[in-house]
Amino acid sequence: MSSPNACQALPCAVSALPDVAKQPNVGPQGTLNWVGMSEIEVPVYVPTPTQAAIQTLARVQAYVNLIDPLSKGIHMSRLYLALDNQLGMAEVTPAVLKRVVQQFVESHEGLSDAAYLECRFDYYEKRRSLVTDNRGWKNYPVRIIASLRQGQFELELAVDVPYSSTCPCSAALARQLIQEGFQEQFGAVESVSTRQVHDWLGTVQGIRATPHSQRSVAQVKVRLAPNTEQLPISALIDQLEAALQTPVQAAVKRADEQEFARLNASNLMFCEDAARRLKATLQDTVSVVDFWIRVNHMESLHAHDAVAIAVKCVPNGYSDDPREYALRA
Repeated sequence: MSSPNACQALPCAVSALPDVAKQPNVGPQGTLNWVGMSEIEVPVYVPTPTQAAIQTLARVQAYVNLIDPLSKGIHMSRLYLALDNQLGMAEVTPAVLKRVVQQFVESHEGLSDAAYLECRFDYYEKRRSLVTDNRGWKNYPVRIIASLRQGQFELELAVDVPYSSTCPCSAALARQLIQEGFQEQFGAVESVSTRQVHDWLGTVQGIRATPHSQRSVAQVKVRLAPNTEQLPISALIDQLEAALQTPVQAAVKRADEQEFARLNASNLMFCEDAARRLKATLQDTVSVVDFWIRVNHMESLHAHDAVAIAVKCVPNGYSDDPREYALRA
């Protein structure tokens, strides 16, 4: 006679979980350019040249193409696991990014042969004041794009650099008003001493107009050379700020503010001037294969912005199609 609890001792049959992705695709068939996920939150470490790597939160886009027209879809969990295993809590380096996109493709053998990875994060670095020994934190939005197509790995780095731009036209108009004020003050006098002019220039009446300036942003994207071993984030920021000469400041005292005013007066810039400066500094940079530049002067005079755009114009490089600029902005 069998025990009443014998059935409980028998192993229970476990039903296999349904996998809809493996079912035949009965809908419209065709290949797809990219399939994946966006706004994935991944904690990462960003190396810096002067201090320990900084932990930050990266927002990630992860995609593979779909080359099998009969397949219902890709395996998004494999993309996420590759990100978590390779990039999560790791230092962001070209080698790590390359491993991630390679794993994207390898985990989708027969379904995909290309991969795309984009990481957006805030890059923080302490920057020295212009004159004093003070230092303050500055934040630069950074975007890193790693892609794998036909076995070729490409790496792109984009950064937003804020700076100040003083309008050359406004400066000329201000100088004219100052000249008129000088004429009104001293025009009837046969001779004027250096002391009189010096004292007058120090009054409110002496500077009756000032040129208008605006906070501006340079959006720069570069395609890096294949042999790049470290992401040159800080070096690229240094290069761009050195070309523009008027980077926004963090910690300032009056001496720093005065130097900032001097730099603005010495570097009067239309948006065309700023774009040409950046183009010139990147044109012969060995580590930069291609570049895309957009400068935005947020006008204080107008309600609209002044914009200039430049690309390196290399074969198969960044497009100069104006429709693309709106997408990249």
